[in-house]
Amino acid sequence: MPQPYTIEHYENFPVASILLPHRLRHPISVIYTFARQADDFADEGDISDEKRLLLLDEFRQELDLIKSKATPRTQLFLDMADIIDKFKLPLQPFYDLLSAFSQDVIKSRYADFGELIQYCRRSANPIGQLLLHLYGEATPKNLAYSDAICTSLQLINFWQDIAIDFKKDRIYLPLDEMAKFQISENQIAQGNTNELWGSLMLFQLDRTRKLLQAGAPLGKVLRGRIGLEMRMIIMGGETILRKLHKSKGDVFRNRPVLKPIDWLYMSYRAIRAK
Repeated sequence: MPQPYTIEHYENFPVASILLPHRLRHPISVIYTFARQADDFADEGDISDEKRLLLLDEFRQELDLIKSKATPRTQLFLDMADIIDKFKLPLQPFYDLLSAFSQDVIKSRYADFGELIQYCRRSANPIGQLLLHLYGEATPKNLAYSDAICTSLQLINFWQDIAIDFKKDRIYLPLDEMAKFQISENQIAQGNTNELWGSLMLFQLDRTRKLLQAGAPLGKVLRGRIGLEMRMIIMGGETILRKLHKSKGDVFRNRPVLKPIDWLYMSYRAIRAK
């Protein structure tokens, strides 16, 4: 019997929570472990970029073994092969995630919003796509809803982690929009949240909110505990957006997190909204 994985990183949004049917908790945990380990290869520790890319390529080679019906070499990928076969999961979302994490190693700036969205398409949307396949709900409309939700959640993470990412020499704010609002990298370094900074952030938050709202119908399309989980995820995103809006994007002194009172309110709203 495969042992459950643990996820030690802080998450604003539920991951394999008790709201989900028991039969789905292990496969979801396997998927998140794959994604988290690959993300750590790109982000964590003091290793060279060459080593990071090599580690990600080793994951890619394991996926290739699964694709060719050969036996993977590690326990994680043995478990992945099992859930991929059992739930008939597509392999492309896993490859897309590895592509995005490899990009993280070599790319730290985004010229415009289009570039950023293309990154989100590979870094965030695959998770939602895989979950819908697990649920047996991967219709074209549901996949479109899911992509909107996942992209918006990725953007929310970018906005709340601007200061953290800058310490890693990464900026996810589109450079052309920074220039439009007269925001320099030096201003980020100083944590200077003047009026222009507030205008830039409110612009980002309004666009992100519209994207999240575009995918929100999925929370009612999905039934039962899965639908409740999805509504909780959406409301988690809404709550962080509201906190960011209140501070006008001052993530340097007021990085938003979900507190116990937020979870209680989100639970109440999620149950009422079914």
